Amino acid sequence: MFRPTSKPARAAAKAAAVSLSAVTACAATPAALASAVPAPAGTVARQPAPGEETESGGTAGPHDVVFVQTGAEDGNRIVAYTRTPEGTLREEGSYATGGEGGRLAGAGSDGHQASQGALAYDPEEGILIAANSGNGTVSVFEVDGVRLTLRQVTPSGGGFPAGIAVHDGIAYVLNAGTGGSVQGFTIDGPRLEPIAGSRRELGLSTDRGPLQYARTPGQVGFTDDGSRLIVTTKTNGSLQVFDVDDDGLLSAEPVTNDRSPSAPFAFVTGEDGRLVVADAANTVDTFTLWKDNTVQPADSADTGEMGTGRIARNGATVYVSHSGSDALSAYRVDADGALTAAGRTATGAGPTDLAVSPAGDYLYVQTGETGGLETYRIGPDGGLTRTGTTTVPNAVGGEGIVAP
Repeated sequence: MFRPTSKPARAAAKAAAVSLSAVTACAATPAALASAVPAPAGTVARQPAPGEETESGGTAGPHDVVFVQTGAEDGNRIVAYTRTPEGTLREEGSYATGGEGGRLAGAGSDGHQASQGALAYDPEEGILIAANSGNGTVSVFEVDGVRLTLRQVTPSGGGFPAGIAVHDGIAYVLNAGTGGSVQGFTIDGPRLEPIAGSRRELGLSTDRGPLQYARTPGQVGFTDDGSRLIVTTKTNGSLQVFDVDDDGLLSAEPVTNDRSPSAPFAFVTGEDGRLVVADAANTVDTFTLWKDNTVQPADSADTGEMGTGRIARNGATVYVSHSGSDALSAYRVDADGALTAAGRTATGAGPTDLAVSPAGDYLYVQTGETGGLETYRIGPDGGLTRTGTTTVPNAVGGEGIVAP
C-alpha cells in the first residue's frame, strides 16, 4: 500500500491513528513510547468471537489475547494465548518466525536478550514485529485475532536485534551487537522497508566477554508525538535522545544524558508525560524530558530488590520486575513525578518482560528461568492477584510479550 512519507500527510491519511504503548516499549516527554513486532507461520484454533461462549462456559472479550516470544536459539517462535474468564491462559497456536533466538554473553536464563521491547505490536497496521537476535533479522506477522500470518523476514540493519519501537508508520530496531545501533524502517502494510541513511551508531562497548549483557543497550522507544527517539544504555549509564524528522530520519548525534553510575534499563511514560525508568542499579527514577533533549530528575526510589529491569504502566501505577528477587514492585507516580511504593508481589523464578491488558485489568509476566507466563488480576487499588501460570514451550530465557 502507498504510505505518505511526511508525518502530517500520514496523520491526514490516518485520522484514527493510535499511539502504541506498553510492553514492549513506551517512553518519553509528555508522551508514551511505542514498539513494533515480526515473524513466521503455523496453524491455530479459531479465536472465540466477542460474546461467544467458550469451552469454560464464559465469554471471550475482544482484547483477551497475549503473544509471547520464545527466543529459542534453535528457532524463534511466537506463541498465542487467549485469557479465560477465570484469568487463566489457553494456548491457541505457535508460529515460527523464520529466524533464531540469541543469547548475549553472560546473560542468565532470566533473559537472553537483556532488553525490553523485543516483540512489538503496531495497531495501525495490525502487525506484530519480532526480533530474531541469533541471526540478525526481524519478522513481520499480520495479526487476525490469535491467528498470525508471517509476511516478511528481513535484516535488522545490525547485529543482535533486541528491541523495536513503532510510531506513525515508522519503526526503529535496536541492535545490541558491535557497540549498538538503531536502524529505521517505513511500515508499508505488513512489510518493513529500510530508510536510507537512518542507521545511527550508539558507540557503546564492543566487549563480548561475560559482561556483554550488561554493556549493551536496553530499550528503544519514541515519544508519543514521534518527535524523538530514546535509547537506554544500562551500565553505560545514559539516556540517549535523538530528534526525529518528518521522514523518520534521526539527528546525526543524540543528546547523551549521563546518569552513571546508574544503569537505565527500560522506561515508560508516567502521568503528565513523566519519564519513568527502571534502573539496573535497583532504583525506579522519574524524569522530565525537556525540548533540548536533556532530562531533569524528579524523584528516585530504592527498590530494595535485585535484578531490577523491565517496567509496564497502568494509568498512574507502574509495575517493575526484579529478576534477581523473583518479585514485582508497584509504584504510583503523581503529576510531579513523585513515587509512592504500592506493594510487592512474589513471582516465579526470574521475572522479565511484562505487559498490561488494554482494559487495564490484567498483568502478564514472563518468568525466564522456567519459560513461564504468569497472569495477575489488577485490583481497583492496583494490587495484584495471581490467577494462573503456564509454561511456554521452549521459552527458557525468552523475552518479548504483547497484549494488543
